[in-house]
Amino acid sequence: MQLPPKVTERAFARLAEIGAGGDGKALRVAVEGGGCSGFQYEIKLDAPAADDLVLEGAGESVVVDPVSLPFLADAVIDFTDELIGARFVIENPNASSSCGCGTSFSM
Repeated sequence: MQLPPKVTERAFARLAEIGAGGDGKALRVAVEGGGCSGFQYEIKLDAPAADDLVLEGAGESVVVDPVSLPFLADAVIDFTDELIGARFVIENPNASSSCGCGTSFSM
């Protein structure tokens, strides 16, 4: 059985810091075809849809559409603030390889 993705406390804290949910939006994490490795992540603020999986914490929400869900099973959605920049990152155990930028992967 595949488990849904998890969202770290750090990611929820960053969403709360930027006030993402203040206008009824959530962080949408989706998988699309494309990128240099075959699939790519799309991460944006968006209104939740009725069929989205909603993950909640710190008064904020992260949503995943049903088509993207199998690609993100058991993944961890995190926020990192490093010397090279701050961004939301996805640790995906389903990805067999990923590109250097971390937004594109293959399965």
